[in-house]
Amino acid sequence: MSVTAAETSPTHTGARPWLALAVLALPTLLVALDANVLFLALPRLTADLGASNVQQLWVTDAYGFMVAGLVITMGTLGDRIGRRRLLMVGMAVFALASLVCAWATSPLMLIAARGVQGIAGATLMPSTLALITNIFRDDKQRGKAISIWATCTFTGAALGPVLGGLLLVKFWWGAVFLLAVPVALVVLIAGPVLLPEFRPEQARRLDLTSVVLSLLGILPVVFAVKVLSLGNGNAVTAGVALVVGLVFGTLFVRRQLRVQDPLLDLRLFANSSFTLILSALALAGMVLAGTGLTVTQLLQTVLGYSPLASALWFMPMGLFMAVGTMSTPALINVIKPRTAIIGGMFLSALGAAVLIVVNGDHGAWPIVLGTAIIGVGAGPMFALGTGLVINSVPPERAGSAASMAETANYLGGALGLAVLGTISSAVYSHLVDGALPSGLGGAAAERARETVAGAAAESAHLGADASAALLKAAHSAFLNGLNAVAAVSTAVFVLLAVLTGVYFQRAGRTGGE
Repeated sequence: MSVTAAETSPTHTGARPWLALAVLALPTLLVALDANVLFLALPRLTADLGASNVQQLWVTDAYGFMVAGLVITMGTLGDRIGRRRLLMVGMAVFALASLVCAWATSPLMLIAARGVQGIAGATLMPSTLALITNIFRDDKQRGKAISIWATCTFTGAALGPVLGGLLLVKFWWGAVFLLAVPVALVVLIAGPVLLPEFRPEQARRLDLTSVVLSLLGILPVVFAVKVLSLGNGNAVTAGVALVVGLVFGTLFVRRQLRVQDPLLDLRLFANSSFTLILSALALAGMVLAGTGLTVTQLLQTVLGYSPLASALWFMPMGLFMAVGTMSTPALINVIKPRTAIIGGMFLSALGAAVLIVVNGDHGAWPIVLGTAIIGVGAGPMFALGTGLVINSVPPERAGSAASMAETANYLGGALGLAVLGTISSAVYSHLVDGALPSGLGGAAAERARETVAGAAAESAHLGADASAALLKAAHSAFLNGLNAVAAVSTAVFVLLAVLTGVYFQRAGRTGGE
């Protein structure tokens, strides 16, 4: 393994590495922001382009599906052809695809452009994180840099819906995609000057068969999870997709164990500590995504806030998570990393416990309090956990490890939407079913059982007393669903604290802490 001359340049001294970090923070912020910025623009673009329900699903999911399916491939590709080169190409393609999205004239054109955005987005996350490990050789500086990187992820996710809402006040829906253009210009101009290159002396051949198998393994599984989260009797479709994904995933694993130059080095999972912390990151992503889905629905469907107001009420969760990640480097100067992470997980468990007793009588404030506590407690896990994953592998495999961490977070989030979303829906349906008015039956009753919005729509066709009773029952049932999700989240955060304790116990025995 060798490095380029740029990697040993003065980039690693003085203020230069921090300027490089500022450049790397921009695409990180953009990818997180772009995943959520479409949330408030969807109704307007749907009306403008005439998108069907299925097309709306693909407009929102094409981006995330491609990121999930290709992030492993792109992390490995960056290790082989150069991480800076991959970042520059990905940034340029992302900007061009964003321009196409902004001026799309049909749903299919927008879906295709969002897919290209996802392909480009998959190059950005592992490239930025791997470059950080190359630029910052000092462990403390690297930890601080990764904390800033993680903060950009959570800040972008929190600000996406809010910024999208603000842009929609004065501009057309396509304006939400144009945020990528100035970011791309800065990165493309400053990147070659401030960022070092890192690549093997001889770039190895990329195994295209493994790339195809990874896509055919990951994408159907993510699709199945998404379908399950929507409910509506799509279990057969989800089951078929899940089986297809598992079959191709098995073929992918078998090929990685046979080929001399695998796309994904599965030997990394032989390190039990690596596997533990990666599992912890996936579980944390699962709980945060599932809780976020239920809370944002509650703010709109039960408390009656507009989408923009709901985003503002929910924003403290992301902002406090940013505070948690940013403060972690200073925190571990006072206490041990294991104390910061384990204490943070117990703090998040406390925040989730607050949501167990939410009943809607006090408006959004208890929800804001609970989600903010969850966010600040999760900060150390994401700030330090990603670094623990990266530091557990040799520098030449940093891109692959970074892509695994990103894949774990994304798949954990998708799992959270399905599992916790299904729990919430099951509780809601069960409780509403026993409170339906006697005059409501057939398809109307089924719609009321499925969602709060369905119950609200059907209540408009009932008398005043029956309508009020149905709405009260639906709101109460949804709150009980949130309470159930919060109880599961509390238990998972406690489990995460235990897993983290096991990780550090093993690391301590080998001198790794």
